[in-house]
Amino acid sequence: MKRATWNGVVVAESDDIVTVEGNAYFPESSLKRDYFKSTDTHTSCAWKGTASYYSLEVNGKTNPDAAWYYAKPSDAAKQITGRVAFWKGVVVSDA
Repeated sequence: MKRATWNGVVVAESDDIVTVEGNAYFPESSLKRDYFKSTDTHTSCAWKGTASYYSLEVNGKTNPDAAWYYAKPSDAAKQITGRVAFWKGVVVSDA
């Protein structure tokens, strides 16, 4: 079981993790949705496709673009369809 925490709060937890390039991708169903806000940020990866981002809002603090996902990943990255990964101080650890 993996857990993603930020600002002292668990924002995602699952035992169904896919790891790509050292990043743990959590199923969207494992997210504590109250903490996630969609942003207009998009980036491009040569082999995964276009990433979209969520900011986290926890206990009155915001962590901009702290989570990302690929709405339509390339065929080479199909395993991360419907999954979200974290950075920017979000701690992913064993639960």
